[in-house]
Amino acid sequence: MFLRSGTAVVYSEFGERPARPGDVLLLAANVLSGCHPEEPVTTTTVFLDFEYLVDKVFWQQSAVLADRLEACELLDQPYVEPAQLLRLSDEAFGRVLPWLDELTDLSNFENTATVFFEVERALLSVLQVVLPDIEVSSIRRSATQREAAKPTPPRRRAPRPLRPEARRAAEMLRSDLTHRWGLDELAEAAHLSVPQFHRVFIDAYGKTPQTYLTMLRAEELARLLRETDLPIEVAMRKVGWNTRGHAARFFRQHLGATPSRYRELTWMR
Repeated sequence: MFLRSGTAVVYSEFGERPARPGDVLLLAANVLSGCHPEEPVTTTTVFLDFEYLVDKVFWQQSAVLADRLEACELLDQPYVEPAQLLRLSDEAFGRVLPWLDELTDLSNFENTATVFFEVERALLSVLQVVLPDIEVSSIRRSATQREAAKPTPPRRRAPRPLRPEARRAAEMLRSDLTHRWGLDELAEAAHLSVPQFHRVFIDAYGKTPQTYLTMLRAEELARLLRETDLPIEVAMRKVGWNTRGHAARFFRQHLGATPSRYRELTWMR
């Protein structure tokens, strides 16, 4: 998401940060984020499909990669924080603006096939400027960091339906956020062993069941803070968090702000 004009406070897993024209908010799938405009803002949002990125890497590295599976493995090696606020230089952002305008105009075409190559040219021009500013590391803080913080690589060439066992477990988690769900209980309901259920759920949703539940609780608490005047302690208990410190820690982990700060920002709009 490119901030073109105006200023705002954005919050996500990186915390709470001010944003100015020329900043770019980079988000992975299933990553919560919020924004409090300090004045009228204009943004342009670009969505990237994982399969498209795999294809680009494969063809760029076709001399050394045997197939798209190796391209997926190559993309999976470095660790990229799922939420980043990039600060482009004035010169770099000035170069990007005309291409963003072109992408916006081209997105209005009903028959996208006729403008595919024009879209790709403008998109690759934008990426050429932005990619050097993305923070990439070969070091993970823990072995399960990807599973706990961001989705694993999604589908391969063909979309695959969600496993019914994973969908059923997700529906159970969503149906009762206050319940203390355990892996044994979820695995039994899915008629799978605990290790097999754990793998199936992560493959489907890119997160462990407990991390997925925490995200659901953070989403619902954010909605209650935005749409109701319930005291924070009452709203916390409605989503299954019984202590304010516990709620603040996990809510901040997913949205970058404490519940009280989030309510302050959203009610200021």
